[in-house]
Amino acid sequence: MEQENETKKNSGGRPKKQIKRDQLMAIKCTLYERKIIETKAKKSNLTISEYLREIGLTGKIDCRNKALPKEILSFTGVLNHLAANLNQIAKKRNNNDELSPLERAELKVQAGQVKDLAVQIKSFMS
Repeated sequence: MEQENETKKNSGGRPKKQIKRDQLMAIKCTLYERKIIETKAKKSNLTISEYLREIGLTGKIDCRNKALPKEILSFTGVLNHLAANLNQIAKKRNNNDELSPLERAELKVQAGQVKDLAVQIKSFMS
């Protein structure tokens, strides 16, 4: 029975948060006040909950800059594409299937793309 518990597979899904926000607070306000709160939250790049929590706990708002540079978004897109392809190759190899010549060629091209991406990231960060 103990071995069974030790070898339990991870069921997946989102990991549990250490501090769970499970308390709901409803507030009453006028339509005008609601629009002002929504506008200020949007201007601060926060959700309404984050905005009200921050203003209530600290009395001030530290504006976040959520906008990422287009280069970072491009790098992320390429990495996601490469990761999906590598996942498919790994799945095939784990099933003991051989790669076709076309898949081998694609793998070489993607390896070159990873190297190019690393160079681009280094140049962007310096």
